[in-house]
Amino acid sequence: MAFSNALVLCFFLAITMPLPTLATNHIVGDGLGWTVGPDYNTWTSDKTFAVGDSLVFNYVAGHTVDEVKESDYKSCTTGNSISTDSSGATTIPLKEAGTHYFICAIPGHCTFGMKLFVKVKPSSAAPSATPLPSGKGSPSDRTPAATTTTTTPTIQSASSATTISPTVAFFFTVSWILIHHILV
Repeated sequence: MAFSNALVLCFFLAITMPLPTLATNHIVGDGLGWTVGPDYNTWTSDKTFAVGDSLVFNYVAGHTVDEVKESDYKSCTTGNSISTDSSGATTIPLKEAGTHYFICAIPGHCTFGMKLFVKVKPSSAAPSATPLPSGKGSPSDRTPAATTTTTTPTIQSASSATTISPTVAFFFTVSWILIHHILV
């Protein structure tokens, strides 16, 4: 009986250990954050963005994060944003494959390079998306607004994070307790 309890305990400890998630939190601009000056095309050049990842924008007062259509991105046109935030810490979940465009809507900032586009690939775990009709503009022109949530500013030395879902941890903890009481 003691061996069976120990085996069950080892099993649940093994499966509830922190596991890396498939999603990545990309800290925009890394240590520089979202500001005038960095070349965001260079920043994106060595990164892969997939559905399920998030963009984390950290910035000081006097900036915004606006998701815009491709035409507004190219011309730095403000006022037609799909979504906007100016909290200082904006997390944008990348929910759909395609190209997503972001600018700072403060006059002059976009013109001086405070703009970013990311090409989001379908998640390997997600079902494939329905093909889009050709010749209809960018995916951002057809997709609904991305959900913008605010978070407290964080400083991370890497552009990724690992975590275990609290729901998964709760499920395995409750399961272990129930099994332990049944076997004892």
